[in-house]
Amino acid sequence: MSITLDRKADLIKTHGRSEGDTGGAEVQVAILSERIFNLTEHFKTHKKDNHSRRGLLKMVSQRRRLLDYLKASDAGRYQAIIEKLGLRR
Repeated sequence: MSITLDRKADLIKTHGRSEGDTGGAEVQVAILSERIFNLTEHFKTHKKDNHSRRGLLKMVSQRRRLLDYLKASDAGRYQAIIEKLGLRR
């Protein structure tokens, strides 16, 4: 369900705006998207896991808030992260 340290470091390196950028909005959205993808795969086999489903909904709404912030502050960065991650909106 959680992501490995190597995968997280790769996401930070790919989506960070500078070398030490670990908390930027793009990095947070990328990490949340990875965790959301992993949880949706988990739910394909564990359909009745409602406790994890609540966590998934919280992650989705957190990602939505970060994307809304990016859209309001810098539309170019918003479009770039949407295209990189292949998100709908």
